[in-house]
Amino acid sequence: MFCREPGSCLSYPTNPMRTNATPPFGARFAFGVPFALTVHVIDRVTNQIEHYMDLLSTRQKLVASNIANADTPGYKTKDISFQFEFISLAQDAQPNVVEPQDLVVKSDGNNVNMDREARLLSENALRFNVATNLMKSQLKTINNAIQEGKTGP
Repeated sequence: MFCREPGSCLSYPTNPMRTNATPPFGARFAFGVPFALTVHVIDRVTNQIEHYMDLLSTRQKLVASNIANADTPGYKTKDISFQFEFISLAQDAQPNVVEPQDLVVKSDGNNVNMDREARLLSENALRFNVATNLMKSQLKTINNAIQEGKTGP
């Protein structure tokens, strides 16, 4: 499979609760997939965690695309500057895809380093687990506040 552009090998992930494959209202797109909803649902912290998870998802797709193209002649590794993009993402900017510098280019022009991509997958999984736990904690706090409001004075 040749995936020259990030996301070109990926289909639009549909929500099983939706009856059609149209994007949700307010969705922005990065590489042909929904990136972040512009609607602020709960609070600032929850929204930042949501944006962080969206950024992790985008990076996961880029790394998957890099791995899928490891044997594609002339393919150049794509990534995002994670810290810079998180700051930009918090300001509703779309991530900027870059080609990492200082990667060894093989004789066919491909510069995908499988060790680097495996490390990024592991790092991304750890970050996503932390973000998931933070989101769970945040939602539990909000749920507790709602429950206290129902049984309050």
